[in-house]
Amino acid sequence: MDGETLPRAHRAEPAAAPGRMQRAEGRARIGFRRDGPHVRLTEFVQQGCCKIRLPRPEPGMPPDAVLLNTAGGITSGDVLTYEAAIGDGVDATVTTQAAERIYRAVPGAAPARVANSVSVGAGGHVDWLPQETILFDRSAISRSLDVDLAEDATALLLEAYVFGRTAMGERATTLTLADRWRVRRAGRLVYADGIALDGDVASLMARGATAGGQVAIASLVLVAPGAEERLGTVRERLETCIGEVGASALRGLLSLRFLAPSGQALRRDLESVILALRGRPMPRVWSC
Repeated sequence: MDGETLPRAHRAEPAAAPGRMQRAEGRARIGFRRDGPHVRLTEFVQQGCCKIRLPRPEPGMPPDAVLLNTAGGITSGDVLTYEAAIGDGVDATVTTQAAERIYRAVPGAAPARVANSVSVGAGGHVDWLPQETILFDRSAISRSLDVDLAEDATALLLEAYVFGRTAMGERATTLTLADRWRVRRAGRLVYADGIALDGDVASLMARGATAGGQVAIASLVLVAPGAEERLGTVRERLETCIGEVGASALRGLLSLRFLAPSGQALRRDLESVILALRGRPMPRVWSC
C-alpha cells in the first residue's frame, strides 16, 4: 500500500476523580481511498488506548489495518471505539493484533463498551476479521458492530468468543455479554443479529438448544451479491471441521455459526472456512 503520512491525533487523558477507579478510553479511526492503482490513507486517528498499525502488505495484496488495545485487556467501565472507512473501489482487511481479553468486572460497575463501525464505498470490499475475544469469569461487556455498505459493496464479517482460557483449563461460569450487529446496504437494513447472555452462562451453554456444552462460538457472514451461491463450496469445508458448524443462505447473504470445544479448535475451523471464502491467506497477525 502507498500511504500518505498523516499526523497522529493525541488527547490528554483526564485524571480519575478522587475515589473513582481510572478506566481505559480510546478511539481509533482509519480511512482508505483509491488513487489509480494505489490505495492511500485519508484518515488516521488514534486516541487513548486504541491504536492502529499498518504492516506492509505483500505485493499485489490489499492493505491490512491492525487494531490494538494498549490497555492490555478490557474490564468494566472501559470505553473503546474503532471506525474504518473503506473508500470506493478499495479492498481492505481490518483485524486485531491478538485475541482480546475481557477481565473480571468490578461489582456494581457498568459493563465495558466497545463500538465498532465500518463503511464501504461503491465497489469496495472489507474483510472484518478480528481475532477471538476471551471472556473471563465474571466479566461484563456490551459490544456492537455497525456496517454501512454501498449498493454494490461487499463484506466478510467475523466475531468469535471463547468462554474462559480453555488452553489453561479455565471456564467462565458467570458473565454478562451483549453483542449487536447491524448491516445496511444503501441505507436498508439487510442483516441484524445479537447475543445476550447474563448470569449462569455455564448452564446456558450446556443446553442442547444453545451450545451443547461447547465453550467457543463464532458468527461469520458474507454480504455480497451472489453470496448464497457459495453455500455448496462452504459445506464441503464444513465436513472437515472439528466443531459443529451450520450454514444458511439468503439472497445476498451467507451466514455461518460455529461451536467448538476449545479456542484452538474454533480457530482451526474458522481459518479453514475463511480461506475458502477469501481466496487468499489469513492476515499475518493471525499466525503470530
